Amino acid sequence: MDGNDYAEAGVGAVGVRGGPEPQRVMLILTNTGSVSNRLIDAVEREFPWVVVEQLEQVNAACRTFSHPVALILVDIALMREAEAASAILTRVHPNALTAVIEPNDKLQTTSLSAVVDSPLVRSVLPMDLRLDVWLSIVRLMLCGGEYLPPGSIIHTRTGDPGLPILGHYGSRQLHRKTEGNRAELTARELQILEMVSRGLQNKLIAAAFGLSENTVKIHLHNIIRKLGVHNRTEAAARFRNTQYGGARID
Repeated sequence: MDGNDYAEAGVGAVGVRGGPEPQRVMLILTNTGSVSNRLIDAVEREFPWVVVEQLEQVNAACRTFSHPVALILVDIALMREAEAASAILTRVHPNALTAVIEPNDKLQTTSLSAVVDSPLVRSVLPMDLRLDVWLSIVRLMLCGGEYLPPGSIIHTRTGDPGLPILGHYGSRQLHRKTEGNRAELTARELQILEMVSRGLQNKLIAAAFGLSENTVKIHLHNIIRKLGVHNRTEAAARFRNTQYGGARID
């Protein structure tokens, strides 16, 4: 991410839900400088409701802060220490999503193992993305959504093979009847629908998955047709309903 990325990111103060967000804290646990001050500044400009705290030791995170902690980013160098303190971290910050910082968007064995087996870590945050894409992933995580780089084939915690996890309620709760043209949504369609439900526009969705904007539009057209709704807003609303009570898309 270079200086031009910061100019193109289009930082703004509006939350995903369209209204003012409650104050939250984002913790960055690193002693290697993996997150630069420029990135921290970009986060605070994009999310003015977020207070960023950078800590060099995990035990410094095992306390309460001025506001509830929404996101904990852990440098891979501090993973063992964070795992050892996982019980305390989850007790003190029960609503925080924890992600491991990864130098690039190609999952390494250590990162993949950390996410699959860890009681603490739920996501991976690549550090070599365009700033606007990187910020969109941070936004997703701040809202409680999980993220793994696209194209990663993993086994989820239920033992089912799957694609990148993009939400804390997961695509496995989304069921479709296979009657007539109301076929089941594909894994990619579920991923895109979840990103839409988080308020991301086609440009950022396309960049996150390495697709063209036109391909994203085609996926959205198919999603809208399969769900029997009129537009992306209705499709997103239907998807968000699955977060509460495991509602089905029928």
